[in-house]
Amino acid sequence: MSTRLAVLFGGRSGEHEVSRRSAESILAHLDREAYDVTEVLIGRDGGWTVNGTATTFSAALDVLSRQDVVFPALHGPYGEDGTVQSMLEWLDVAYVGNGVFASAAGMDKAITKRLLTAEGLRVADGVSLRLDEELSEADREWLGLPVFVKPSRAGSSLGVSKVEDWSQLPAALALARESDSRVLVERGIKGREIDVAVLEHLDGRIEAGPPLEINVSSAAFFDYEAKYEGGAVFDIPAKLDPETTRILQDRAVQAFRALDCRGLLRVDFFLPDGETEPILNEVNTFPGFTAKSQYPQIWQRAGLEFPALLEILIEGARKETRLSAVAG
Repeated sequence: MSTRLAVLFGGRSGEHEVSRRSAESILAHLDREAYDVTEVLIGRDGGWTVNGTATTFSAALDVLSRQDVVFPALHGPYGEDGTVQSMLEWLDVAYVGNGVFASAAGMDKAITKRLLTAEGLRVADGVSLRLDEELSEADREWLGLPVFVKPSRAGSSLGVSKVEDWSQLPAALALARESDSRVLVERGIKGREIDVAVLEHLDGRIEAGPPLEINVSSAAFFDYEAKYEGGAVFDIPAKLDPETTRILQDRAVQAFRALDCRGLLRVDFFLPDGETEPILNEVNTFPGFTAKSQYPQIWQRAGLEFPALLEILIEGARKETRLSAVAG
């Protein structure tokens, strides 16, 4: 009998369109003989649509509650931050990916830094600012230039600016605060940008894939346009010596465990020039799943094709629910 699977996508965040692209790729690669698929779209205005027909929130919840598994292909606030995960927990339905705690903690870059630092992981130096706070002269001197200014709770490089002169800081803070009331100002790091994908297999193994190096050709940094409109080239595997590769993979798995993740995680590192110990930049508890996204490409390079990757994530969600039921 086919597994009843709802793909949940869209959402109210600035990453609505990215979520739709992720869902499009997921839907295109699902085995339709194995899965009875329902498409559930959350509009930018918060309205709900099931299989192309507008419906009420309560009716959509009823549809979700009758699924064997929900695949929340959501990015950013109102989806990747634990809100939808808590709703699915309340409905008592299995769902792909990280739980409430890991999703909430992973979405907040400042909280992520604190948790990972406590585990001994190296993170970028930075200052967290609330809405009414400005960067002090002492912090300016400590951080130096350049700095990166980013919303604390947003993804896909939305609202991120590179500041190379302090006169640019007010505009950068204003842009970041369009996405979040809390902002991070981080020291710029000179080095290579390396991403590592982590996957939890059905037998419980937690595996890190081959490191991916981001080479940006037409942008100052790996911003939203470079991610989704071209301008970046991915080298998989990154040209690294075996020991550096091992360290990156070990640190990625350590981050996965530190945040109590399940299913999947993408960990983004900086590798400073001449060093082997990476600096962890940020994590993505539900990374992009578009055709151009790093996570699926990493696993494809490792020999795991998209349909097989989806099956591991979906069946892993069902297994997690069964184990929870036994424990309860």
